[in-house]
Amino acid sequence: MVDFAEALADCMPALERFVKFRVSDRFDAEDIIQDTCVAALRAQESLRDTLAFKAWLLRIARNKCTDYYRAKAKMLEMPIEELSERVLTTGIHGRKENTLVSDTLEKLGDKEKQILYLYYFKELPQDQIAARLGLPIGTVKSRLHYAKKKFKDLYPHPHPTEETGGENMKKLPDIIPDYSIKWTDEKPFSVRSEEIMGWFIVPRLGEKCAWAMYDFPEKRRTELCEMEVIGRAEVHGIEGVEIRSIETDPMECNSAGGQNPVERHLIAQLTDTHCRLLAHSVTEGGVRRYSTFLDGDSFLDNWGFGEDNCGNEVELSPKGDIVREGSEIRTADKEFLLDIVGRCTVKIGGKSYDTICVMDCSTYINGAASEQFIDRNGRTILWRRFNRDDWGCETSGKLWTERLPDNERITVNGNTYVHWYDCITDYIM
Repeated sequence: MVDFAEALADCMPALERFVKFRVSDRFDAEDIIQDTCVAALRAQESLRDTLAFKAWLLRIARNKCTDYYRAKAKMLEMPIEELSERVLTTGIHGRKENTLVSDTLEKLGDKEKQILYLYYFKELPQDQIAARLGLPIGTVKSRLHYAKKKFKDLYPHPHPTEETGGENMKKLPDIIPDYSIKWTDEKPFSVRSEEIMGWFIVPRLGEKCAWAMYDFPEKRRTELCEMEVIGRAEVHGIEGVEIRSIETDPMECNSAGGQNPVERHLIAQLTDTHCRLLAHSVTEGGVRRYSTFLDGDSFLDNWGFGEDNCGNEVELSPKGDIVREGSEIRTADKEFLLDIVGRCTVKIGGKSYDTICVMDCSTYINGAASEQFIDRNGRTILWRRFNRDDWGCETSGKLWTERLPDNERITVNGNTYVHWYDCITDYIM
């Protein structure tokens, strides 16, 4: 017999991540976690394989989450059961729970609403619906088919456009094009940017993206990454998309045991408010290795972003958390720092772009800062990486001001940061 208290303690971090990824309200999530523990305690004698304790516990949690969404859907009068959890599960910073489904239902007629409610929420078979409504079974079938089709047509599904993806990737040059950045006094604009933090691709079916890294001062391309959304995917009940990434001449830390190129797969989720990674896999030493958001720091330290891996915000507007005056940057005393710091005209490759500059200060990578210049379409025009002077010096034995003495410098809260490399994507080609 497994030591229940010990096994539960070992699995508690995974249980908390599992529930909090599925339930946006913190208090409701805590209640579900508690209910799961109580249910597991009462049912522990039913566990035959002690090695399967974690899977058994998460299955109980999943059932509790399903019960929660059934009750929530009923309370909100949202009869589309199969869609309710996907829409409601938007992370800890998600939008209002019933917006998409209820807005779509309001566009349907009473007969469509009624038959969808009976079929999806009440889970009645078609013959029982026919008996309850006093209709021929053929009428029920045709009405249900029409209602489902109409709901699907009305439900908002973003489609890729020529500007945001879905086209062939363009060749990136060996040398980064000359560029200039002119800071203006104009008010920064707000924008919706759905790219995955640090990967530049929007996790939506049909999207493709190629981007390259250029070391300074040589300005020569060092790494090329070609990405494509290849299908829908689900991780621990969370729906997203699968992205294939082919990385040529990767940095040593990304080389997966010295491979060149490296093929990795990412599972990502885009919600109304955030974009986040759910899982990562790569073949190394002949073994396909998987890591998901339930795997704790081994995943979160490398692939996570934001509080509880909520991901990066997609609705960007100035917060005042980061203030920039020339090359001097001051930040609020907060753990997660990502903010618009100004408006710039970026000229690169013979083209001019009106952009905002979004800075990340040690949120994505501790000891690093970045400048991300984003246009009104929410796409990255230029991304620049800076390292704190002592970042990684325990390995190299040199400060960055010594390694790259001629590169641009900025200061963040009095600490010197040195420009290391830039990234551009095929969006600007």
